[in-house]
This record gives sequence, C-alpha cells and structure tokens, in this order.
Amino acid sequence: MSAQLRALAAEICYQVIDQGKSLSDALPKGQQKLAFAPDKALLQEICFGVMRQLPQLETVCQQLMDKPLIKQLRPLQFLIYVGIYQLKFLRIPDHAAISETVEAARLLKGQNLTKLINAVLRNVQRKPELFDFSQASSAVQFNHPGWLISELQQAYPQQWQAVLTANQQKAPLWLRVNQQQISAADYLQALQQAGISASQPFAYLPVAIKLDQACDITTLPGYAAGWFSVQDAAAQHAALFLAPEPGEQVLDACSAPGGKSCHLLEQTPGLQLTALDRDAQRLQRVTENLQRLQLQARVVAADVLDTASWWQGELFDRILLDVPCSATGVIRRHPDIRWLRKKTDIAPLTELQQQILQCAWRLLKPGGTLLYATCSVLPAENSAQLTQFLAQQNDASLLPLPELGSSSWQILPGEQDMDGFFYALLHKAA
Repeated sequence: MSAQLRALAAEICYQVIDQGKSLSDALPKGQQKLAFAPDKALLQEICFGVMRQLPQLETVCQQLMDKPLIKQLRPLQFLIYVGIYQLKFLRIPDHAAISETVEAARLLKGQNLTKLINAVLRNVQRKPELFDFSQASSAVQFNHPGWLISELQQAYPQQWQAVLTANQQKAPLWLRVNQQQISAADYLQALQQAGISASQPFAYLPVAIKLDQACDITTLPGYAAGWFSVQDAAAQHAALFLAPEPGEQVLDACSAPGGKSCHLLEQTPGLQLTALDRDAQRLQRVTENLQRLQLQARVVAADVLDTASWWQGELFDRILLDVPCSATGVIRRHPDIRWLRKKTDIAPLTELQQQILQCAWRLLKPGGTLLYATCSVLPAENSAQLTQFLAQQNDASLLPLPELGSSSWQILPGEQDMDGFFYALLHKAA
C-alpha cells in the first residue's frame, strides 16, 4: 500500500506540473484509490509538500543526477521529488521512505531505474549540505516563480518576503457558524465538549471560528445538521460588508462554490438571492451547500456577461462580485497555483474583471451597493481596477467598509491568519 501511495503522489504531481491539471482535480481522484483515511491524508501531505518545495527539490536533484528524466520517464522524476520530500520534511523513518519509494518505481514501470533512485535518496540522506540554498536564486530560496516574486516586490517592497513566507505555511481551518441553526457561543461550547480547541478572533464577526488544529470536518459536531461551513475568515467578510436587508434583491454574480451566497442567507433571512455562475458543474456545489444548510436561493447556470440568457429585467439592490482572478492570495491553500498561473494570464483576467464590473453595474439599482472582491494580491486586479472603473463611471463612488472605515481593504496572506483577499464597496448614485 505504501508503495502505491508514493506512486500515486508522483503521478499526481506529474499531472499538475507537466499536464497543467489542478491539485483540486487530480488529488481527489488519487485519494479514491486508497481505502484508509490516514493514507488519503498522507497523500495530500506529500502532494502539497512537493508543490511547496518544488524548486528546492529540483535543485537538489540537479546536484545528484547528470540530467533529469524526460518523456515517458517524467513520473519517475516526480517520484524522486516525493522521496526527497519525505526524507527532508516528514517524520517517516528514512529506511521506510527510501524502500517504499524505490518499490513505487516498479509500479511506475521504472524497474531499471531502481538503483538510480536508491542512490539519489541515499545521497540526500547523507548530505544535509545539499539543502543550503543561501547562494541560490530568490525563486529557489522562496519556492515561487520569478515573475510572481517580481510582482510582489514591486507591489509590497516592505512585505513581499512576509507574503512568500506565509504562502509556505499550512492554512488553518476556519469555520463559519450557521446562525440559523445554532449560535456561535453554543457551537464553541459543542466543540469544547468534543475536546476540540477553537477561538473567535473577530469580535465583529462572531460566526468566524478558527480551530487550533485541522481535522476531518465530517467528524465535527453538527456537520450533517448544517451547523457550520468551512470558509476562510477573509471570505467571511463579504456578507458583513455587503450587509443586505431582508426582502432585498441580491445577486451573487460568480457564486460557485456558494460559501458567500449561503453566508448572506444565514445572516439575513428573507433575502431574494440569485446565485449565478457560468460553470454548471461547480454550481452543483452551491445547490448541495444550500440543501445541507437548509437555505433557499434562485440558482442559475449562466455567464453574468450574457444578460439576455438569464436576467429578468429587475434591477438588484445589492450585488456581490467575487470576480474570477489569479487566486494569488490563496496559494497557502492551493500550493499548485504558483505553478499553474502564468504572468501572461494576468492581462486577460484584468480585462474580464473590468467587463464583469461594467456589466454588473448596469444591473444595480440607483442607490444600490456593489461589493467588488478578489482572492488576489496583485494591484492590477484590485486597486487598479477600481481606479479605471471610477474614472469611467460618474455615478460610482466608494463607500467606507463596515467596521473598518477604509474604502478598500487588501488583506495579505497570513494577516490575522487569513487568506489574501481584496474588498471595495461601491455606491451607485440615486
């Protein structure tokens, strides 16, 4: 089983880096092939770890191999990274890590490479100096692509290193208590009785609870009864900032997987909410979440830009616009993003964001509010978008964000243990 697990890890990492698949797609398919929960957790730990440390793993290999494995042998190159990651970063006994990794090579049709893999891993075991990267490039030192490091250095000259360091940390498990089912105070008590330590870091956001240790959420009190959802505290600010009133028509324009839609309905019963998304498959998650939490909304599979296909002509009181973005603020949760995202992706994304913003603005009532949000840390997707939009729309102005007072908020990864996020609240003149 252990050799199979390592072979699966190598195949998943190969699919992400060489074939451009996301870990969110590739990892669950791999986990389905394992029977036991601890094995599934270890598979995730290894795949996430290889994504986090990839440049350093590659650099170590360059010192120990004449040339990297290519073509049909590429999965075996990733198997070597899997082996090195275990030796360096996991509490697996060295002999087990080496023998199981070598055995996994046979499962990947690499019988004739077992001696090479064994030799590389034994060298890693014997030579800790291989992991001295003090003279290496910043891309290797910080385990991020060079283009992203440059963007962060430019945007955050004082904080770029802190952002890169935060991206390397494991993200905490945040819950959002469903106040329609149970109060936050009662839920904290239920966690305490179950022996799970947790805290409420934000007085103004009492439904946000942070667990001291991550766990299998299906084992938490009230999972099946819809007492809570998993949602980072940064994302939980959306409902607070939009602050709709009962009876209002609200549009969540890019709603999948539905966390913010559900939060709006939990916070304000009696909302007339339209949850819209162009991805019908991801929209299925919205429907499932609504059912589990016992909430109701109009769920529509359509592109917000194609208003003729879905809009019924009634203007919305409030609009939540969590636009498609680079996701550079959630790298600690999705460590593959740094390798899947390219510098050339940013310009088309910013163009799309501006189109969606302009389109949504036309659907907003005079006197209404629109909350613009991204899980990005790049100014091109955030502050620059607002500057461009406000220059073109003379009926648009910024409002102070509730509880903060400022008109926009760039949260950096790790700030108060949250994901990177951006918010700005826009008001349409009456």
